[in-house]
Amino acid sequence: MGGSGGKDRTEYVYLNGRLVPADEARVSVADRGFLYGDGVFETLRAYGGRPFQLTEHVARLYRSASLIGLELPWPPGAVREAVKATLEANGLAEAYVRVTVTRGEGLGIEPPAPEKPTLVVHTRPLTIDPQVYQKGIAAVVVRTRRNLPAAVPPEAKSLNYLNNVLAYREARAMGAQEALMLNAQGAVAEGSVSNVFVVVQGKVLTPPVEAGIFPGLARETVLRLAREMGQPVEERLFGPDLLLSADEVFLTNSVREVVPVVRVNGSAIGEGRPGRVTRLLVDAYRALVRRTLGLT
Repeated sequence: MGGSGGKDRTEYVYLNGRLVPADEARVSVADRGFLYGDGVFETLRAYGGRPFQLTEHVARLYRSASLIGLELPWPPGAVREAVKATLEANGLAEAYVRVTVTRGEGLGIEPPAPEKPTLVVHTRPLTIDPQVYQKGIAAVVVRTRRNLPAAVPPEAKSLNYLNNVLAYREARAMGAQEALMLNAQGAVAEGSVSNVFVVVQGKVLTPPVEAGIFPGLARETVLRLAREMGQPVEERLFGPDLLLSADEVFLTNSVREVVPVVRVNGSAIGEGRPGRVTRLLVDAYRALVRRTLGLT
């Protein structure tokens, strides 16, 4: 499992019960994921060939499916094994993993009967510049707003991702590495691929689920770690002004873990470098990964 997935190696994708070479993997043009974004997904990270929080990610995949009325025909254990088999087939140690489930084939808005979902697992080697954690990134508050919770359930990690794509494109056009999205009421919600945290006078703050956010697993993990460290924690609404006046800002997701933000809208956050609480949480998260997976 220590391979790097070089260019001379065959890349494998898990597709509906089989591992197939990636260049031979085919999904129908009538698949509802392609046609309507009718499906759900999970992204996670593998360390030393071992997926972190795999059970939790698969459980959330099933919750997301339930929220969009999609019944998955496989037991959760089968999906977990599919992830492990795909990592093994590709010989990957440090890896990005994506699990995608669609409602299957069906032209027209009416769901097919019976539904025959499509399951895809694919992986890729993970490379993250360590400078991200040492120097931090820049983020901007974008015009694109987070979808209304009444439109698409925010707790469902659905394939309807255009909202996030547009926000990210907007941020990149302004030279930033992440977009910070507000909800319809103007409160900070989340990043295009991350949850948002600020540190104010030692207190760790993050928007609540009621802000219309997707409650990420890394978010839950960091909230727990912060409490264990003795840091005051509060989930509450706040506006973009607090981002600019905060002592620290950081982002979380399951692939990049804890990412310091040192500039928002072109203004330096705190001293313009990763803050003390953020650095502690970066280290605590990585220590948890090592303990959980038995890595040295």
